Order: sequence, then C-alpha cells, then structure tokens
Amino acid sequence: MNTPSRVAATLSLAVLLGGGGYWAGTNNLASMVRLETSGAAFAAPAASVATSTGAGAVIYYRHPDRLPQFSAVPKNADDGRAFVAVHASEDVSFDDKAKKTQPVKGSILYYRNPMGLADTSKVPKKDSMEMDYIPVYEGEQSDASTVKVPLGKLQRTGVRTATAEMASIGRKVEVPGTVTLDERLVSVISMRTDSFVDDVANITTGDRIGRGEKLFRFYSKEIAAAASEYAAGREGSRGNDDAGSALRLKNLGVPQEVIDTIARTRQVPPSMTYTAPRDGVILERAAVAGMMAKSGDTLFRIADISDMWVIADLPEYDLAAVRVGAKADITIRSLPGKTFHGTVDLIYPQVDMQTRTTKVRIELANPDGLLLANMYADVAIEAGVPSPVVSVPNSAIVDTGDRQVVFIDKGDGRFEPRDVKLGVRGDDNTEIRQGVAAGDKVVVSANFLLDAESNLNAALSAMTPEEAKP
Repeated sequence: MNTPSRVAATLSLAVLLGGGGYWAGTNNLASMVRLETSGAAFAAPAASVATSTGAGAVIYYRHPDRLPQFSAVPKNADDGRAFVAVHASEDVSFDDKAKKTQPVKGSILYYRNPMGLADTSKVPKKDSMEMDYIPVYEGEQSDASTVKVPLGKLQRTGVRTATAEMASIGRKVEVPGTVTLDERLVSVISMRTDSFVDDVANITTGDRIGRGEKLFRFYSKEIAAAASEYAAGREGSRGNDDAGSALRLKNLGVPQEVIDTIARTRQVPPSMTYTAPRDGVILERAAVAGMMAKSGDTLFRIADISDMWVIADLPEYDLAAVRVGAKADITIRSLPGKTFHGTVDLIYPQVDMQTRTTKVRIELANPDGLLLANMYADVAIEAGVPSPVVSVPNSAIVDTGDRQVVFIDKGDGRFEPRDVKLGVRGDDNTEIRQGVAAGDKVVVSANFLLDAESNLNAALSAMTPEEAKP
C-alpha cells in the first residue's frame, strides 16, 4: 500500500472511531460495560445491590472488600455478595477546591522582626543574629496581645520563668536621720519667784551631774516668809497650817529636802540650796553668783542621755511599708564600725510639704554615752508585709510608669501580658494584689523583649491590612 492510501485509511479509521464513540455515549452504552483489572467484558446485571450512606447519584459500583474491581452496573462478587454503590459525594474529586484537605492560615501579609523590633520585610530574611523573620498571616490579628515565640528560639532569647507563690515580703528602708535628746528626760531649773543667787556650784555646760547634787544657793523674800509661817505652824502644832504652809513652799519651787529640814529643825535658813532633780549632763548654765533671778528665768537645763532618739526622714511612698515596733539599725558617721539597734517608737502624723517626708522616731539605749545630740545617722528600718501574700520576683514586673505588666507563660511558647496591681516591694519579691494568682508561671528574664513584641502586635492589630504591609 502506497503512502496516500495509508493516510486515507488512517483518517477513515479515526472518523469511524470518533463517530462510534459519540454514538455509544449518547446511547448510554457504558452502562453495559464491566471494568475489571483482568480486562473489559460484558456481564449481565446483578440480582442485588449493596448501598452506602452517601448522597447524590450512583457513579459506579465497587468490590465489597475494596478490591480493585469496579463495575458500571450492579453485579455480585465471586462469593455472591453484591458490589457497593458509590455515590457522587463519596467519589474522589480532582477539583482545585477539593484538594485543600487542611485549612491554611491565609496569605502572608509581611515578615516581622523576631526580637520585637519595629522592623518588617516583604520577603523572608534573617536579622543580625541569624534569626528568621516571623511571617504574619491574615488571621493572626485577633489575639494581638499574646506573644508567640517558637519553642526552638526560647533558649536563644533568654526567656526564663518562675512561679508566683505565697511569701512574706521584707526589705530595708534606708533613710538619713539625726540623733536628738529624749524630750521626756530633760529638766529645766527656773525660779518661781524673784530670788537672789548667793552661790553657784563649780559646774559648767557639758559636765555630768548626779541626782541630789548642789546646783546653787538662793534667797527669796517670799519663800522666807512662807518658810517662817511653816516653822511657826510646826511650833504651835497646827496641822492645817502645816499642810497649807508646806504646800505653799512646794508651789514656790522649794525642794522637798529643804522643806523636810525646816520641819525637823523648826528654823528658817538664811538661804536655800537647789539640788539637781536627775542624773544627766548640764546643757545650759545661766546662773551667776550675786545675780537677781526673775520669776520664770531659766538657770539650768539638765538632760539624761542614757536613752536617746533618732529622728529619721521617711519618704511618703514608704509609709505603708513601715510600722510601729519595727526594728532599726543605726550607724553613726562619726562612729565607724559601730551599729546601734532600736525600734520604731512613733511615726509622726504629718508629711512635710517641701520634702514630702514623714518623721519617724526611733528609741536607742545609750549606756556608754557615745551618742550625742545632733549627730548624723544612717538608718535602716525593717519594712514589708509579715503575713504571706502573692509575690513574684522583682524582675518579673515591667513598669512603664502608666501601667505595670507581668507576662504569664501559657505554654507552647505563648506568653500573655497581664496588668497587675502592686503592693509592698521587697528586696527580692513584690506583692501582687491583683492580676496574678499563686502558681502562675511568670517571665523573669527577657520580658522586655516580650513587652516590645506585645506592643508591636497591638500597634499592628490596630492598623488596616493595607497599612500593615511595609
């Protein structure tokens, strides 16, 4: 057969096959064909058909044991069981939409800096630490405040956590102070009537004096008259006059020892001796021999320095942490290497308008007399909450000034920022009054990175998708 004849025969065969296929399709000839792995064959319709729970029209029939045997018409297997009808909803679809068997996050908007910096990129890249930029998808803006860190990067970023627990919080409040005299141990010697000072003891300012030691001798016309009346009354044994005269002498400031001497000797001395009412140090001496002392003039001032006060200036924000009875350690700048121990006796009920401080009084024993008035002191007062409270390490708190935040570890690399209300701050821990419960895991290291990340997420979540793109 020559070449033209071969071409004509091939074209004729193609036309014949195409026309036959079209005729078979329009006349549903496929329903009479059985598809098997061993080859195509014609078979009679099966007597029974097993159905499935699918929906839609029957597409074909499969072997009941899911063997690779199919049929276009109902039929039975070799053991007599019916082939199972496969509906349209059970058939495998090769459409593009059907290929998506798992949900996707959505398209990537941009890539953000893994360290929370305000740096984004349109394409994948690495930062200076060779860390991959993190993709941001369209659906990730709903929980913008929660920070997500891949588990493999937690160690590289230095994130560490601790557990919030119930504990007593204590710390030292260090403030400046000044040594002063105990006001209750100061005596002022003054005359209650006009008197002449005849003689003064050989003592000066700064000298120590004991109770009952002589200070000066004086003469007073009014006191002499009352003493004469008292002595006369004692001679006549008039009890009422004795009581009245003795009380008058006492009110004029005559020492009890002098009154007892008049009662015993029944004589009025030409001058009387005034003795020291307590042990102490002479703070002031104004008495001079031969002077005329007016009523109310201060002649001596004596202070007992066996106990001293330290007045410390406590800042207003530390008032809630200090209580009466708290222990205090005092060091004196002029006495290096020596520490005095006392207790808080009083917190003064006012705040200085200029310095915003409150004065705190601390009592100190001074048996050796080393403490002197007006010395400068450094005071360390024990402060805090004695009863257990919810506390976290100080490093867990991110204080922005306007708000205080603690990051809670939610697991799987997720960290939630939570606003908290703070209480007493100790040397190591801080009281949490609201926002954190005992047992919560809080971030104590690298939380400033999480805070920057959280702020960036919050800022980006407030933007529209077009604004968020770099």
